[in-house]
Amino acid sequence: MDPVRPDLSGRTVGFIGLGLMGKPMARNLQKAGALPVVSSRSPGPVEELAAEGMSPAAGPAEVAQRADTIVLMLSDTVAVEAVTAALLPALRPGSLVIDMGTTAVADTRRLGGEVRARGSEWVDAPVSGGQVAAVAGTMTIMAGGTEEAFARALPLFQAMGQRITHVGELGAGQVAKAANQLIVALTIGAVSEALALSRAAGVDPAKVRDAIRGGFAESRILELHGERMVTGSFTPGGRVVTQVKDLKQAQELAAQSGIELPSLNKNRELFERLIEQGDGGLDHSALYRLYFKD
Repeated sequence: MDPVRPDLSGRTVGFIGLGLMGKPMARNLQKAGALPVVSSRSPGPVEELAAEGMSPAAGPAEVAQRADTIVLMLSDTVAVEAVTAALLPALRPGSLVIDMGTTAVADTRRLGGEVRARGSEWVDAPVSGGQVAAVAGTMTIMAGGTEEAFARALPLFQAMGQRITHVGELGAGQVAKAANQLIVALTIGAVSEALALSRAAGVDPAKVRDAIRGGFAESRILELHGERMVTGSFTPGGRVVTQVKDLKQAQELAAQSGIELPSLNKNRELFERLIEQGDGGLDHSALYRLYFKD
């Protein structure tokens, strides 16, 4: 069943970052009636969405001049910092910046503070569910920011996601995303090793996966990524290199919070081995290829 869409008719929304996730997210805003003003590092996606009726902008500053609500869906913290630096001089007082990528917690709080100093608001609202959920508009969205800023952002979230939680103050959404990515990465590791063990022991891993589906080991990772592992289909939804970036940020947060997470540390090592063998551009379920490449 399609999610219920809010009515964003006539609302101009800036959207910066049109990659695997950003492009379908912008489309869902448009479907809900918004008027997206789009910008991206690569001109191709901007031209594609302009042909679909969206308004192209030359860069972040122009987006800020034309829209007082701006969504960021960027690759990493460095990109968010660069775009924010370009936005700040052009940002209208009372604007709302919504960062929906996975950005380091400390940097989120710093950048949010800089935006607030300009009389605007920042909501960190990272997402989960991958490209499939971005296309369907069923993403899980975990948000940090003031109650007022979250309320302003909520109709946009409802156009793009299905499970939406206001976790807490600025940075809380990114803390939740770090927890999410930790669980995802460790579960991919567990499913990879379970299916690798099955194959090494002479049993069809696809049959083992079928046998344990619906039991206590059931998970979305076993369902979706487990299928990718047994079929060898690793077209990227979430890339290995992105997973490593997210794990590094989780490690930094753990260090800042004074907690040691040995499973996280080992898991990052495994994903980095995958990059070393040339598989960094594959879907993160390709961790299975550490054990079997065929």
